Amino acid sequence: MSNIAALSILPSLAWATSTNKNKNRYKIAVIDLMILKRQKLSALPLAKEIGADGLEVDMGGLGTRETFDNKLADPEIRKQYIEESKELNLEICSLAMTGFYAQSFAKRDGVKKMVSDCISTMQQLNVKVAFLPLGVQGDLVKNPELRPLILERLKLIAPLAEKAGVIIGIETALDAAEEVKLLKEVGSKSIQIYFNFSNALEAGRNVCEELEILGKDRICQIHCTDKDGVWLENNTRLDMEKVKNTLDKMGWKGWLVIERSRDASKPQDVKGNFGANTAYMKSIFQPA
Repeated sequence: MSNIAALSILPSLAWATSTNKNKNRYKIAVIDLMILKRQKLSALPLAKEIGADGLEVDMGGLGTRETFDNKLADPEIRKQYIEESKELNLEICSLAMTGFYAQSFAKRDGVKKMVSDCISTMQQLNVKVAFLPLGVQGDLVKNPELRPLILERLKLIAPLAEKAGVIIGIETALDAAEEVKLLKEVGSKSIQIYFNFSNALEAGRNVCEELEILGKDRICQIHCTDKDGVWLENNTRLDMEKVKNTLDKMGWKGWLVIERSRDASKPQDVKGNFGANTAYMKSIFQPA
């Protein structure tokens, strides 16, 4: 090959390298529960059709059961998920214990078994992150007296996660500075923050400042969402370009998981809402 021909290839190689770097650094996912496919295999092809790189899979309902109503405990169903995700080139980025949105992590009996079951499923699916919301009953701003109980239970489950080599990402109502204090008290790198843009916005906090306070090593994944009303691209209180610049400067990389931000005029349009939000997030975080 001549020197001129070789030089002519360099721009395209640089473009390809830049594109791959963006795609490897930030990946976009949706949630099976929010696309109305909770623990359904059909969530995988739907996520692919929406344009996502991956899927957050729910552990199933909790209610008054001893543990989650987890269909993935069935080896045959797990096998189907693994085979389908490989076929579609789609990753399962995290498992979600959303049953704790309505349950009390601080007071509910059997928490250790529930989390253990989740960790076991993570290992079987080779998933490294689980989402654990402290929920309404575990709101540490409204119920600060629960802090000792929640701290005790986080310390209880931390060794389980450490032994398995996984991370439990908690969502709290605290501001970033208080979350840093909580994590320091827990004292385990296996308990991190699963950050949610909407929580900061609803509390009147600056999303980028909160991210910077937490730092890249305390954030395992991000729910890149706001409350329902408008798509992310039409959200005037969330500057996604600034968010990306902040995460770039922090050196953070990982999964951005779309939870809500549905158009209020068509809340049931799964493909329309999540397709638009996924395309927008990719235009910011995976630019061509």
